[in-house]
Amino acid sequence: QVQLVESGGGLVQPGGSLTLSCAASGFTFSRFEMRWYRQAPGKERELVAGMLLVGGRRNYAESVKVRFTISRDNAKNMLYLQMNSLKPEDTAVYYCKAIYGSLGYWGQGTQVTVSS
Repeated sequence: QVQLVESGGGLVQPGGSLTLSCAASGFTFSRFEMRWYRQAPGKERELVAGMLLVGGRRNYAESVKVRFTISRDNAKNMLYLQMNSLKPEDTAVYYCKAIYGSLGYWGQGTQVTVSS
């Protein structure tokens, strides 16, 4: 059974940091491209960060470049998103996604709220 379970969300003040984790199981994690998405209230889900399999190249949405870092640990079947200098506009539910060709698996999401 494929599972992606996000954790690490919460309430943080502007300028603070959080690290999100995504625990994967039920599939060969190392063969899947992994991404982080987010969805704010009333908005469409958007791609935040991705990490390619070949070469491990990372790509980021312009709004999070420099502030966010995506990483993975294939030995532990884990995906991470380090988020620094958080802003109120980063408030959203954050989802991880595993992609392999036409296959795509989503986690249930974790809420991040940036507010003073």
